This record gives sequence, C-alpha cells and structure tokens, in this order.
Amino acid sequence: MSYVRRGPWTCGFLVVLLAAHAWFTFSPAADTAVAWLSTNLDNLGHHPVGSLVGSAVVTDGSLLDPGLVITLWLGIGGALWWIEAHRGAGRAATVFLTGHVGATLLTALILIAAIRAGRYPDDTRAAVDVGISYGAEAALAGAVVALPRWLWAPWVVFVVGWPISDADWYGLLPDFTTVGHLLAATIGFGLAATLLRTPRSTS
Repeated sequence: MSYVRRGPWTCGFLVVLLAAHAWFTFSPAADTAVAWLSTNLDNLGHHPVGSLVGSAVVTDGSLLDPGLVITLWLGIGGALWWIEAHRGAGRAATVFLTGHVGATLLTALILIAAIRAGRYPDDTRAAVDVGISYGAEAALAGAVVALPRWLWAPWVVFVVGWPISDADWYGLLPDFTTVGHLLAATIGFGLAATLLRTPRSTS
C-alpha cells in the first residue's frame, strides 16, 4: 500500500496511538495513568521525562471528536505523513518532537509566570494536560510547505484559529492549552521556513 510504504514511521506511530487509545478507553487504570502522564507543572517537576514521553501517545476522547479529527487524522495521518513522505522520517520526527516537547516546556514557563502574577488560578499547576495535539499542531503548521502560495494565508488562519475558537480566556490571556497550541504552531511555521524548505534527497 502506497500510504504505508511512503510513510512507514508515521503509520507505525498511528498504530501505537490507536493501540494506546484502546487501552486508555477500556482500562480501569486509565485515569490514574493519565494523571501521572499529564505534562502539568507538578509532574514536570517530579518526573519530566516520563510525562513528556508518555503524554505523546495519549489520545483522549472519541476518535471522531472534532479535536481528534484535526490532531490525529489531519495532523498525524495527513500533515505528519506528508512531511515524512516528502521530507523524510527524520525531519517528520523532528517536527513532532520539537512541537510536543518545545511547546510543552515553553508553556510551562508561561504557566509559572502567569500563576505567580495571579493570571491563572494556582490549581492550574496540577491540571490534566496530555496528548499529541502540540506535536500534531506543529506538523499542521509545517505542512504549509505542501500548499500553493495562494493557500498559505487560509492555512495559517486555520492552524492558528482552531485552538483559539475553543479557548477559555483569563482577561487577554487564553487558557494554557491554547497558549501551547499557538506556541506549537509557531514552532511548526519556523520549521517550515527552515528544516522543511527542501525535499529529501533521492540519491
């Protein structure tokens, strides 16, 4: 099958995500696992590697929820697959991991400052925050290089607009997950202008 042959790393990742989704859907230990894997400030302080790695395979909710349609199917199955097929598995993995880890850590710094300034409630330190969406958002942004120039502006509006459309606001500051998605998009657009500009070598 051409899809699998051209994007084996992405397809393998999708299999892992779907298997993990089944486990988190049906396991009685799922809630405990999600709480431990959450990349909130408390967990990042106690077990940063475990939460960062584990969170990257969590897909919470129905596979047909709008958020998962965008992140899992369009972000991973579409955008990340295209990056692998046309730019190589190494660059695809770099986009996902830089978006996931980079946006998570930058969001944590903003969270610390916002909590200290009284912009977010203190219990935000322990809020549940798991999933693939930051890495998928970076892939969506990075895949702008696949589009003709006349579609760049609408694509940027979509990539930036979908997380904002569902944001909760604390004055002029959106909730921290929206901040994370916007940071991930920024990372992805930056990688589109640098790492993803040229196709992979065919030699």
